[in-house]
Amino acid sequence: MPAGAVRALVLATLGFGVSSWAWALLSPLGPVLVERGTITDASLVVAVPVLVGALGRVPIGALTDRLGGRVMFTAVSLAAVVPVLLLGLVGQDSLAGLLLGGLLLGIAGTAFAIGIPYVNSWFPPSRRGMATGIYGASMGGTAIAAFTTVPLVRAGGEAAPFLVAATALVAFAVVAATSMRTAPTWRPAVGDPVRATAAALRLAVTWQASALYALSFGGYVAFSVFLPTLLVRWYGLEPGEAALCTAGFVVMAVLLRPLGGVLSDRFTAARTLLVSYAALTVAAAVLALHPPLAPTGTLALLLAAGALGLGAGAVFALVARVAPAGEIGAVTGVVGAAGGLGGFVPPLLMAATMQGLGSYAPALALLLLAAVGAMVLTVRMSRR
Repeated sequence: MPAGAVRALVLATLGFGVSSWAWALLSPLGPVLVERGTITDASLVVAVPVLVGALGRVPIGALTDRLGGRVMFTAVSLAAVVPVLLLGLVGQDSLAGLLLGGLLLGIAGTAFAIGIPYVNSWFPPSRRGMATGIYGASMGGTAIAAFTTVPLVRAGGEAAPFLVAATALVAFAVVAATSMRTAPTWRPAVGDPVRATAAALRLAVTWQASALYALSFGGYVAFSVFLPTLLVRWYGLEPGEAALCTAGFVVMAVLLRPLGGVLSDRFTAARTLLVSYAALTVAAAVLALHPPLAPTGTLALLLAAGALGLGAGAVFALVARVAPAGEIGAVTGVVGAAGGLGGFVPPLLMAATMQGLGSYAPALALLLLAAVGAMVLTVRMSRR
């Protein structure tokens, strides 16, 4: 392992931690915006940044193969400042402003596709599961949003959390530009990024990992953006209480994600994924029954969080080991996009089932079926 690898991992983890904090700023505000009367339903507002962040990972991953992590982390962090300030200063008074701000806020979510190839270039194959798992824990930046957004709004006004996040993004951009280094073995990819993405799409591992990540990371994203609304509407919590409960969900997932990478290095990614999806099946079955929040519902939510975190870490451990070295950024971009897209659809589905059927249970039953399907796919992959 070359000197500087740990430093590179720490900086990359910090970078996406700050970006994911910014990316998730609208989620805790969903119930607050409904309460104010600015919007009637928060599902679309909180889902739009997820969609853009997902689709944007495809070109960002390919560009990282070509330009490197230092350049891309700096550029994306600075670009994300614009929508954060837009939402903080002028974008919260109308649905149109929120949708425009959310659309641009998706830029922050694309940063995930920078860190995986950057971290991968610093670590040998036998340590990449651990390294990418630790990097993946940077999704805990969403917990910062969950813990702080509503209290900052109440303490300092509606612009406060956005101004703090914008300051953090600028600070990290300066750190990235001045302190990030390129791995000794890294070489820039040559050729057209579009062709690189097309080549990644021809790899079987890209599609397999995309399907699994759409459930593991997509499920995490879906819960992290919609759980405040679910807890308010299904269990009658106050928005502040719901935000804190969501933060607990996020922390559990974040803590288990590095473990997914470590266990994949030791016991294979397939076995780790099977454990993850089996646990998710149980959690989804319990939640679909609409149990009391204390203690059964809380335990089921924590089990789901741990399962999703474990699975997300295992998927990228798989990608890090089997994707071609010069195409990891492109593969990561596609797989990351699948994960983000997996997080875009469930909030809309949850809102639709509640509006049409008066319950979130049907959507949670579909989560159960998806977990079973992921187990079948994992078994088939492990036999090849």
